Amino acid sequence: MAIISADEFTFQPDPDSTSPLWLQLRRHLAYLISAGRLKPGDQLPKIRELAVALSINFNTVNKSYLSLVSDGYVKSVRGKGVFVSDALSSAGNEEREEVTALLRDCLQACKACGLSYDDTLNQMKRYVQKLKMDEARARMVPGTNIIEFVAADGPDGIQEKEA
Repeated sequence: MAIISADEFTFQPDPDSTSPLWLQLRRHLAYLISAGRLKPGDQLPKIRELAVALSINFNTVNKSYLSLVSDGYVKSVRGKGVFVSDALSSAGNEEREEVTALLRDCLQACKACGLSYDDTLNQMKRYVQKLKMDEARARMVPGTNIIEFVAADGPDGIQEKEA
């Protein structure tokens, strides 16, 4: 397990990109994790330290980290920091190979339906968000609210539902 300091972290935002800065940072971190440059158990730089080192707003780094936590790339341990998740590394080789085979089959099926890899990724993200929302609804406590962001045809694109 390594602790990645903010000083040794490299990130160059693309000023010509239409993607917001938090998303560029999130994608960069996800790439480093997926490519194996950041290993399971590695501690990411503290949010404030990284914000200072990159000369960007604290909230930008925080939003990137929250998104990575939501997608399972990292886990946040209160009072200790943010660590690269070991979701697939804790699985044995057999499980990893099975997951890879399932993903390959899924991607091939989507490609056969005419979807590009980017379209498939976007569809998967939407579907996962729907599943998360359905699970949240199932766990809702009476009197609590779920704020749901919907297409622009809703009032202000936001719907609030009470249990």
